[in-house]
Amino acid sequence: MVDHLQRIREHFNDSARLKLDARDAMAPEIARAAGLLTECLLADGKILSCGNGGSAADAQHFAAELVGRFERERPELPAIALTTDTSLLTAIANDYSFEQVFAKQVRALGARGDVLLGISTSGNSGNVIAAIEAAHQREMRVIALSGKGGGRIAELLRPADVHLCVPHPRTARIQEVHLLVIHCLCDIIDTTLLGDEE
Repeated sequence: MVDHLQRIREHFNDSARLKLDARDAMAPEIARAAGLLTECLLADGKILSCGNGGSAADAQHFAAELVGRFERERPELPAIALTTDTSLLTAIANDYSFEQVFAKQVRALGARGDVLLGISTSGNSGNVIAAIEAAHQREMRVIALSGKGGGRIAELLRPADVHLCVPHPRTARIQEVHLLVIHCLCDIIDTTLLGDEE
């Protein structure tokens, strides 16, 4: 008989251990990414986000936190998840290729000074890679959330970009850290714009 309680404890332990192990390694780059995002927003730029599956949900979560709010009331911030328009996504996938579903939106909506948040646990998602290439064409900077060593995305990033690579091979664990990173980014953006809470 499977010991479900033990498996659950192991999930919690593994997740907590990875977050603590990743903290010091990732914190400086998370701070740099937050600075890049805040600089973009203060210059009236916007943030585009994309990913597949669970990473699509993370892209949408991030945009929702900025347009709505994170933990404090503040003016709306311009962020667009490129994962939500089914007519647009299916038209591009059908008429061109699934690899182009984000890149065509980046070319249509992105401008110099904007930021792309590209999320891929493997670092090898073809449509996120194409979006990064499109962002560079539009003179945008890129923040890449990845894991498993960063894959092909790691090779595409430029010095002005930020790579937030979770040091773990397992997708579920990577996604758990990605969510924490997103919350860190939102918190630093709010703290920079609004000041520290009393």
